[in-house]
Amino acid sequence: MVAKLVDGKAVAEDIRDNLKKQIGEFTNNYAISPKFAVIVVGQNPASKIYVKNKRLAALECGMMADVIELPARSNYEEIKKCIHTLNRDKNTHGILVQLPLPNDINKDLLVQEIDPIKDVDGLHPISLGKLLQGNDTFVPATPGAIQQILRYIDYDVSGKHVVVCGRSDIVGKPVAALLVQKGKGANATVTLCHSQTKNLEQITSQADVLIVAIGRPEFITENMVSGGTVVIDVGINRVSSPTLNKGYKLVGDVQFESVSKIVSAITPVPGGVGPVTVSMLLLNTYKAAMLQSTQF
Repeated sequence: MVAKLVDGKAVAEDIRDNLKKQIGEFTNNYAISPKFAVIVVGQNPASKIYVKNKRLAALECGMMADVIELPARSNYEEIKKCIHTLNRDKNTHGILVQLPLPNDINKDLLVQEIDPIKDVDGLHPISLGKLLQGNDTFVPATPGAIQQILRYIDYDVSGKHVVVCGRSDIVGKPVAALLVQKGKGANATVTLCHSQTKNLEQITSQADVLIVAIGRPEFITENMVSGGTVVIDVGINRVSSPTLNKGYKLVGDVQFESVSKIVSAITPVPGGVGPVTVSMLLLNTYKAAMLQSTQF
């Protein structure tokens, strides 16, 4: 059995095609384009690539995107001041703080400085609280992307056993909360696994859907999955590859070559969850712009 390869780029393109039409109507109605601002602290090379991709995707959809670069020595109060300035700017509908931040900056406290109506990353405690309650909110981009991928391949998780490996505030916890809700694209039975989980292989082998977001290269192997499972690989890791000119390659948290021969569907790395995550950020920005335009 060879798994169906889930093309994240195609899913992302489908979302953006619909979004372009909505943005066009919004711009005509309100004489302004949806816009987000990304605050980048320091010169992390990976962050620069991620931010560049976000900005290009926004521009292609007819949105605007500002990148605010702050020096690595910036302290909490300086970043907070930047956030508050953006909170007051009626032309900026979404605010993101690009991770990672310098070690001495408390990212959780910093996120709370963002006006919840501009929290397009969906990481403010108010956004996460609403998600847990099943209320309308900004869904964090990667969990939202996972749900969209499952919908795209016409996989109904209702009543299915979804196993999530990883309990981060960005992916693991919110995707568990999202898929367990009452409603379309949810109603799953969710098991959340982490570093202290016992008998992990036994649990992952029982999954109808296995979502992996642990940041460990090729951790999930063929003996940890069963036939018929849908595997969503969120991880993206740079590992040494001396045979390549660049000296490295990108792999996920799942051992793709062996696992793909067993499961029914799998997302590749790169080209799987990543492109859809960017599209969900744009969707959140459009939603924020609509909320703010009708509020003011």
